[in-house]
Amino acid sequence: MIMDRLEKMFALQEQLNERCGVSVRGLSEAEKIEWLLKYARALQQEVAELVDSVPWKWWKKQQQFDEKNAKMEIIDSMHFIISAGQVLGLTADDFYDAYLEKNKINHHRQDTNY
Repeated sequence: MIMDRLEKMFALQEQLNERCGVSVRGLSEAEKIEWLLKYARALQQEVAELVDSVPWKWWKKQQQFDEKNAKMEIIDSMHFIISAGQVLGLTADDFYDAYLEKNKINHHRQDTNY
């Protein structure tokens, strides 16, 4: 069921990208670099917007935590993460498998005081 959802997210992102005029199939190396940089920059912006959703300015007394917006910025970030993965040819299965492997490595690092 989780893979069905992840596969659907990847399919929907591909459709959205194509609707925006971006097809990541058959890109040259130069085009991959171009699109990875574009998606990385967009991701940086979404993360900056996430930061702005939480009260981080220690010098400012009047700040609000915008939890609803914070959630949306995380979802916006996922759009660009999936898109960047697709530029590199990652499928939902690849993404899931790589996540599991990296998660195992991270737990091992914690176990060995990395």
